[in-house]
Amino acid sequence: MAEIKLIKHLQGAPGLRLLGLGPNLLPCRGLKKLQEFLNKNTFWAQNRDIKDLKKCLSSSDVIVSIWQDKEIVGFGRALSDNIYRGVLWDIVIAEEFQGRGYGKIVVNEILNSKEMKKVQKVYLMTTNKKDFYYQLDFIDVNSQNLLIQQNNYNY
Repeated sequence: MAEIKLIKHLQGAPGLRLLGLGPNLLPCRGLKKLQEFLNKNTFWAQNRDIKDLKKCLSSSDVIVSIWQDKEIVGFGRALSDNIYRGVLWDIVIAEEFQGRGYGKIVVNEILNSKEMKKVQKVYLMTTNKKDFYYQLDFIDVNSQNLLIQQNNYNY
């Protein structure tokens, strides 16, 4: 079986974002592979262009990816103020790798990062994976409401 490798990227993921690096810091068209991975494995992150992915990564505080050889099979990122609030974003595991504990690894690596470890509250939004997050001690909060303002900018 091929080797599975976890990568804890530097803040902003410069190796992935600027050089396309993957496991062992080797070039592998990593940013393009991330784009293809999100297109295949999500409905909310489809059709993100490379320029916007670069900006998204550069603004992220914590970024984790899981690779099998030179293919990305898991991903997650977070934003944090390092004390009060943190937000998990884009937690994705390829369908054929789900149920093997990789999602828990991604979330736990993010939550245990220096940027997220001591925040008072960690937020996330999910459409259909609540049961997964319950296993990681996330709870429903009925005292708050999710509000969205959707801007229709042409990127």
